[in-house]
Amino acid sequence: MTAPLDIGVLGYRFMGKAHANAFARLPMFFEDAPELNREVIVGRDEAALDDAADRLGFARTATDWRDVVDEVDVFYNLGPNHVHAEPSIAALEAGTPVFCEKPLAPTLSDAESMAAAAEEAGVPAGIAFNYRFVPAIQYAKELIENGELGEIHHFRGRYLQDWLVDPEAPWSWRNDAEMAGSGALGDLGAHTIDLARFLVGDVAEVSGQLRTFVDERPVDGEDERWAVTVDDAYSAQVAFDNGVMGTLEASRFASGHKNDHTIEIEGSKGGLRFSLERLNELELLREGSRGYETVLMTDPDDPYLDHWWPPGHVIGWEHTFVHENYEFLRSVSTGNEYHPDFGDGLAVQRVLDAIQRSDEQGERISVD
Repeated sequence: MTAPLDIGVLGYRFMGKAHANAFARLPMFFEDAPELNREVIVGRDEAALDDAADRLGFARTATDWRDVVDEVDVFYNLGPNHVHAEPSIAALEAGTPVFCEKPLAPTLSDAESMAAAAEEAGVPAGIAFNYRFVPAIQYAKELIENGELGEIHHFRGRYLQDWLVDPEAPWSWRNDAEMAGSGALGDLGAHTIDLARFLVGDVAEVSGQLRTFVDERPVDGEDERWAVTVDDAYSAQVAFDNGVMGTLEASRFASGHKNDHTIEIEGSKGGLRFSLERLNELELLREGSRGYETVLMTDPDDPYLDHWWPPGHVIGWEHTFVHENYEFLRSVSTGNEYHPDFGDGLAVQRVLDAIQRSDEQGERISVD
């Protein structure tokens, strides 16, 4: 019998909760998932760590990731962008499989170092593009690969939120270029670029524009304001290697949009539309049809849904993390290849970097 995997996690807030929830759900719904031990959770605040360990089901805590990366079987790096590179590379150099939040790093050079370390280590290194694991997206992938849409002509992707519309919303690390790398571009756009690559293909050229609408924000609990050094919104025209035309957009200033990640794809035989705010549905235009039909993705033969509820009973955003962790941890357990990996993360980072350079230089940029 295979020994349980000891899991170490850096970070215990938003993403820490999402993954801890997935760890707990896996044995209930995926019988062939590897057995896990939620071994250690890592952070700086000992009191907060103790509380997080109790709530999220971890056996112990640690305040230094260096004490953890070579002791566990899998290391999850769910910290802010600026702490992705060093702990992840150290874990890989110790031969420990790594799962890292997106984007891979604040800078292209850090992302290149991380991808190189993963290739050298030869162990699974996954990046958190969980929207690949939405059943409707998996089904869309099948339709495109089977030629149901014909030759693909257009890809449009947008990711809209409104949590920064208020100029008095407090400053956070996500507003700082040194820690985050970019704003809506990396935070939201990375997801859209990954889906574009997953469904359509690699991006060859970009023409991008970035905007910052509020230049400084109040510091929570302090009588001062700090500069915002990242974008609040971006848009880009993109050309894919295979000739597909595309547009990309993201904003954290889109009033009325809470978590609206939408993609549209048109081909010579049909098209499809998807919105994360209606993640159990795929709008599909088939060849010869007069219009789009809405397909409810809850049947047992739809991707992953044989593990969940009877037909018509929908799943939610949190279930994408269960699917993602199922695939990643099975790859750790079996030694099989996993995607999206650090190579996929690097490919997305190159597009992010090209969009930033396009905005700075005012010209179209090739994605190297």
